[in-house]
Amino acid sequence: MNALGAQSIQERGIEQVSDFISQLANVDVKENSPGVLPVITIRGIGLNDFSATNNPAAGVYVDEVYLSSLALLNADFFDVERIEALRGPQGTLYGRNSTAGAVNVISARPNLSESTGRLEAGYGSYGTSDIEAMVNVPATDELAIRLSGKYIDQNEGFYFDTSDNDDVGTRSVLLGRAQVLWRPGDGFEALFKIEGQKVRSEVGAGEFFGALPNGTATCPGSQQCTDFLGYSDPDNDPFRGDWSVNPAYNVDQLSATLRLEADLGGMTLTSITGYIDFDRSWGADTDGTPFRQTDFIETDDIQQISQEVRLSGDLTNGSWILGAFYSHDDVVGRYDGNLQDLFNTTLLTTWNQTTESAAVFGNVNYDLSDTVSLVGGLRYTWEQKDYAGANFDLVSQAPGSALTGAPFGTPPILIASNTDTLDDTNWSWKAGVNWTPMDDALVYASVSQGAKSGGFFSGVATNSGQLAPYQPEKLIAYEVGAKQRTSSYDIGASVFLYDYQDVQTFIRDESGGLPIQRLGNVEEATIYGADLTAAWRPEMVDGLTLSAAVGLLNTELGSFTSSGGVVPAGNELPDAPELSGTLGASYEIDVSDDWALKLQSEGRYSGEQFKDSLNDPLVATDSYWTFNARAILDNRDGWSVSVWGRNITDERYVTQGVNNLPLGYGFRVYGAPRTYGISLAKEF
Repeated sequence: MNALGAQSIQERGIEQVSDFISQLANVDVKENSPGVLPVITIRGIGLNDFSATNNPAAGVYVDEVYLSSLALLNADFFDVERIEALRGPQGTLYGRNSTAGAVNVISARPNLSESTGRLEAGYGSYGTSDIEAMVNVPATDELAIRLSGKYIDQNEGFYFDTSDNDDVGTRSVLLGRAQVLWRPGDGFEALFKIEGQKVRSEVGAGEFFGALPNGTATCPGSQQCTDFLGYSDPDNDPFRGDWSVNPAYNVDQLSATLRLEADLGGMTLTSITGYIDFDRSWGADTDGTPFRQTDFIETDDIQQISQEVRLSGDLTNGSWILGAFYSHDDVVGRYDGNLQDLFNTTLLTTWNQTTESAAVFGNVNYDLSDTVSLVGGLRYTWEQKDYAGANFDLVSQAPGSALTGAPFGTPPILIASNTDTLDDTNWSWKAGVNWTPMDDALVYASVSQGAKSGGFFSGVATNSGQLAPYQPEKLIAYEVGAKQRTSSYDIGASVFLYDYQDVQTFIRDESGGLPIQRLGNVEEATIYGADLTAAWRPEMVDGLTLSAAVGLLNTELGSFTSSGGVVPAGNELPDAPELSGTLGASYEIDVSDDWALKLQSEGRYSGEQFKDSLNDPLVATDSYWTFNARAILDNRDGWSVSVWGRNITDERYVTQGVNNLPLGYGFRVYGAPRTYGISLAKEF
């Protein structure tokens, strides 16, 4: 497990899941569209999809409530106690089962002992200002209230639209949270949380590349190449282009959580009830041009209810947990597609999915001796998905649709549909042994199985076969590792082997009139690698900490069938570089009796990686480094001033890409450019 506490989160400016994950080796995060749809990949296991109907392979939890849809992962952090990342299959301890791992975000809780508060304001590049506030008040000896909120305003976007002569990518984000903690006695506590977010922002766009030669350009795949309508983007600036979609990104979300914990005398009963109501709309210019070729406006309405109950206790030689989990979520959405300049028509894509998931699980730790313990866990999951989706050609332009050949005035034509139910049951389990040969040292070995249920692709399709459901995937993970912590150093190493079956991944489908990338299954894959971490606090230099992490990864997909025929075994999994790593340094020194200065820097390396299961070189990512740095000056009265910079070398690196050359174009999404800023904070 990797974890960051509240102080590190504040100092490093961790504001989203992507900021935290990007500091880990053998972990990748990307956005399918700039600023939208983050996808987390851990040790090569991820979900190469953009559908709001899909749940991630790496489970993301906020205050122990599982987030069921990819659409829910864009929230900004504020007033956080800690963030954790766990590698490997999960499911025998809490929550919902997953194959890749889990990310846990824990909000700072109300405090019964004292009144506290914090206020921070900052200003940075691209006209970005933000303010965050928190106040904690013990109302009585048994009741405490904590209120917190954050506002972000970025009035200049990273992107520039030459068609409108204006920047794109502004942000306006308002977040708020209220918590009440009631602890009437030593044996019971109740924590109620309600929070919301309101987003009125803009999304960026990918950098265009074309299919047809234009002068001496090498085609296809170059920005100098043109699409079928003669457009090219030769400026080689990934943040500058001509786009034709309203980039508005609007979100309204309300969520509530009730956590109850009771001491039953030798056992502890924990209940977590969660509710989420999420509405979103946003625009995507997936052709990256000023023409209306494949432009889409998406709307999503998601409602989620979940309930988890856990009973835990101690054995004479160990401990145990028993639990049950239930969730119900509804995802209703639509694409309004504009294909006027390419197919002389508009499309309507709709989906309505209801998912019910229930599970029982248990886990036991049993001490064989003072230094050796066994771990065993088992989970049984039932899940049902009811789906209804359809694609219509609206035949909206004279003289008629070039997609279906229907003349103008024809009623909407159903071109693809699927109404189906998936009913799935699966087992997850874990068996392991832990050995502690000395204090603050651990050697472990484990084998575990994780599973992820099947589902439905909810994107644009031009025949019903493209909407066929994808099947469940299963992973067996073997892992051996060791770690040790002393006053001067921390070290850790693990090696792992994954046997991966029915891999859910993007495949290119050109079976219809409109080529698409959709989720399908590859029969098998093999993954092996290692995680290596080290931190050193040299005694001869007080206040200095040096750290490093290395991720080694080898992935191999089995053979599978795509629209172009059989793809032989040997392709790499998407978003799985063979080598990744981080370097960090932190130095703290007292500059006076009241003031201390902390200097921090970190670098992240990611090796070459593909973005789809076809290993298409046109949308692959070259190796790259990014560097962040900050200086923090604080005093004993609670004041602090921070100066920071992210991606300070302004590295241009691809995070996602789509090859639609059969339609004349493709696009690449790039990571954020260099940003910098200053902030002032006061704790009281």
